[in-house]
Formats: sequence, structure tokens, C-alpha cells
Amino acid sequence: MTDRPYTDEDLRVEAARQLSAHGPGPGPEQTCAAMLDARIESTNDSSGQTWSEALSAPELSTPAAAINALINGAADTSEWAVNLGADGLQPDGHTLQLGAKEAGDDDSEQPFVRMHFAFHPTATDAERDRFVMELSKVIARNL
Repeated sequence: MTDRPYTDEDLRVEAARQLSAHGPGPGPEQTCAAMLDARIESTNDSSGQTWSEALSAPELSTPAAAINALINGAADTSEWAVNLGADGLQPDGHTLQLGAKEAGDDDSEQPFVRMHFAFHPTATDAERDRFVMELSKVIARNL
């Protein structure tokens, strides 16, 4: 028993609440303004074009609307993010997709389940790759 009126879990819950409490995502205008000087990721270098260099002002509205829709449709992962940080884990780009909608549905490539991974910072790239590969084999054998 501690002398404080809250638990470590209470801290995590409140941090997640505050992280997600920033309200709905930005509007299309704010999204457009935020992307103007950002480099387009696919150029993969510091000399690549920014959004405002690549597109005229009227042309920016289409990608800005798409980006805004992605932001506003994103899952609230605040609690997950807080718990990862509290556990000292780092999100990783590895994913494991299981199943998809049946053919004939609107999008047969739509995943049914997707797992995202977070690892201890000391896990090497090879260890991460091996873990995800072995887990996918175990799951495939048992489905």
C-alpha cells in the first residue's frame, strides 16, 4: 500500500485520456497549412520537393482532404501508446495480417485482423524479424 491516492494504472489511464482529449483532428484548412513546408516522403531525401513546391494551391486541396480524412478516421491508440511507453517498449513497423474479407465484398484486400508490434529497445532487427516470422508460422499452423 502506498501513501498516494492513485495507482500506476491511474496514471496511465489519465495520460491516455489527456492524449486523446485533444479533440477531433484538424480541419482540411489546418491540414493543408501543416503540410505546406513538409517534404513529400517518397522523395526520400532532404532535397526532395515540399508539398507546396510540388503542387499549386488549388491542387493541394485534394491531398489535404485525403490526409485530413486519414487523421480523423484514425483509431484512438492513446491508451496503447501510453502503455507501450510506460513498459519501455518501442513501436515497430512489423505487422501481421490475418484474413481478409470474402471475394465479392467491397474490398477483398481489407484485413480482418492486423497485429502491430512493439519491442524492447534492445531487440535487434534480426530478432524482431524472427519473432514476427515465427509467430506467423505458429498462427498459420493453428488456424
